[in-house]
Amino acid sequence: MTLDDLTAMMTADEHHRYEISPEGVLSIMPPPGYTHAIIATRLMVWLATGVPAERLAQAVGLRIPGRDGGLGGRIPDLVVWSKAQAEGVWLPVTDVLLVVEILSPGSEGVDTVTKRSEYAAAGIPQYWVIDQDQAQTVAMHHLDGNHYNVRATMPLAWVLNTKPGEHGLA
Repeated sequence: MTLDDLTAMMTADEHHRYEISPEGVLSIMPPPGYTHAIIATRLMVWLATGVPAERLAQAVGLRIPGRDGGLGGRIPDLVVWSKAQAEGVWLPVTDVLLVVEILSPGSEGVDTVTKRSEYAAAGIPQYWVIDQDQAQTVAMHHLDGNHYNVRATMPLAWVLNTKPGEHGLA
């Protein structure tokens, strides 16, 4: 299956999000719920206070290179780039500074293990995972060599009281 095939599937089915690992494993997810959307919106509004709009996106496709030359496609909840990107459905990870995934029921394993490994192998400097618990806990992972270390874990409310530049995103 190619990224073009994945795009065609998403075009034909607006009720699901489709992703594929670099090894060819297909994931089909329902659309995010209300709490998920509110978390994404709150974080996007916060990011926009320090990052130019052309460097931010919600739910855009990223081309994820695999170890054996395969090519996967992931759709993170939020992405921050170091510079504006060209038009496209599946964008390269070259200029990505941050990828954010908001956990949903059933996505925990993929988001905290599989995608974490894929994003680290792709060289994405920061990976944040936000839980939908009462505190909306943010785990901030920073790339160290070829794997992530957790730099901080804190409630989303605390993050929203800082500036994006304090996290290397401005």
